[in-house]
Amino acid sequence: MIWQLQEAKSKFSQLVNLALAEGPQVVTRHGEDVVVVLSMKEYRSVIEPKQTLLDLLLNSPLAGSGLILERDDTDFGREVVL
Repeated sequence: MIWQLQEAKSKFSQLVNLALAEGPQVVTRHGEDVVVVLSMKEYRSVIEPKQTLLDLLLNSPLAGSGLILERDDTDFGREVVL
């Protein structure tokens, strides 16, 4: 939902309740989007550091399973016709 700043100020409790129940609420000033009100849960998911591919692989259930992810020195892959 989009709120004009004056309305957001006068109905702040409603704005917060909608942010919690329905998701982010956009506040405008002079017709321009200026801020977003969102729940703490959503905020934390936005600022949470993203996991790198390396972290994902190292923390995978397959880590330490003996799965070999290296190629043989003699394996040059498949031949591709272009």
